[in-house]
Amino acid sequence: MDEHDVATIDLGSNSFHMVIARYQGNTLRIVDRIKERVRLADGLNEQQQLGQEAMARGLACLALFAERLRGFPASRVRVAATFTLREAANADDFLHQARRILGFPIDIISGNEEARLIYQGVAHTQQIEGRVLVIDIGGGSTELVIGQGFDCRLVSSHGMGCVSFTQRYFADGNLSERQFQQAADAAQYLLAPKLGAYLALGWERVLGCSGTIRTLLEMCRAVTGESCIDLPGLLHIRARMINAGHIDRVGISGLGEDRKPLLAAGLSILLGLFQSLNLARMDFSDGALREGLLYSAFGRLDHHSVQIRTLQALASQYAVDTRQAERVSATVIELFEQMRDSWQLDTESADLLAGAARLHEVGLHINFTGIHRHSAYILRHSELPGFTLEQQKILAALVRFHRKALKLSELEPLGTLPEPQLWRLVRLLRLAVALHRRRQNHALPPLVLELGGQDALRLHLPADWCEHNPLLLATLQRERDYQAKIDWKLELMKV
Repeated sequence: MDEHDVATIDLGSNSFHMVIARYQGNTLRIVDRIKERVRLADGLNEQQQLGQEAMARGLACLALFAERLRGFPASRVRVAATFTLREAANADDFLHQARRILGFPIDIISGNEEARLIYQGVAHTQQIEGRVLVIDIGGGSTELVIGQGFDCRLVSSHGMGCVSFTQRYFADGNLSERQFQQAADAAQYLLAPKLGAYLALGWERVLGCSGTIRTLLEMCRAVTGESCIDLPGLLHIRARMINAGHIDRVGISGLGEDRKPLLAAGLSILLGLFQSLNLARMDFSDGALREGLLYSAFGRLDHHSVQIRTLQALASQYAVDTRQAERVSATVIELFEQMRDSWQLDTESADLLAGAARLHEVGLHINFTGIHRHSAYILRHSELPGFTLEQQKILAALVRFHRKALKLSELEPLGTLPEPQLWRLVRLLRLAVALHRRRQNHALPPLVLELGGQDALRLHLPADWCEHNPLLLATLQRERDYQAKIDWKLELMKV
């Protein structure tokens, strides 16, 4: 491994992709790609259970990736899982084994985050001028984005993909006009709730990405001679496939054997999109999710800045008192730094803790009573660009437990973050919130927090400050009592 190499992995519904890139100056240059077709979505049954054979195919692929990534530190690898692992009821069973085999964390990303990252992959590998509509047809879902430059203006993810539509409309391999029409109608139906927003915003150019669209481009080129995908070309391919009657008898230049089983579904989805969106032509982009992961995590688009913009946008949307939020955020990070070594806390935890501090009052938009529950609900169910689903759950959990009684049984399973570490972050956030009850600057003395026996927190407070701030002292004593009820120790030391 070169010391400047970084890697990203996309665990898709049809294929797993790995990209390795190397820093050359301030830019990233791709030096290796590995792609394996694992057909993970084939193993998803009606009960949303992922079958053992599909899991085995995925794990075998990850063993190959792990060999290539031997020697890479975790800080230089990002792994994202998409539709099938979002949907699978037993995804944790697969992810537990996958993390052990691969040796790196795996994030499940939301559909809209997937769409955002796909756009970043396109924007960093393609010359973008004006407003662009990007379409990616995957194995389990289809993502649509309107963007300009490096900014996404509108994103959405829809539960229609080559694997899922093949199972639903083309499982027997037969190709009839009725099957194509049903699949295209279904695609239009799934797009309908977002269609008005896309048409209202508009675009100047359309770019497609993914293996399915690449194959359709090659086939269109063969039948029309044009270097783009257009509606006449797609309709011609559809007619040829219907005349063939079965996928095994389709023979069109540009169609490889590996793409045959899923082509009818991909073509139907694209035809549905062309018709709903009134598209005339589509060009192709090599950039996709794995390149988006690469540039968002390691490139000139700083991933942390995306998260900061997301937090700022949500705070603005819900009219959060930003001065109070910054007070609490600054104090919780001050406390965090004093406990970092004793509790073995990492930088990602600091970022999430600061983010929760900035948004702990977002639920005040609903009302003060139950603000912690309202805040948690908003964070859990909002779209948060730049955050994984696990990070979103952690943010929601932190604000859910930032005040009042600690009902730990209400914690939602988090994934890879151990519960004891979450509760340590909760303890720090609760302390920072309690300390800022007066909502004023310069109300606090220098704070000294240390670890006592049995994981006790010891907060040292000047005796004269305690004497002149009875309200804050009473608030801290009440917080001490809340924590004592679940055997957390908070010691207030007057010095």
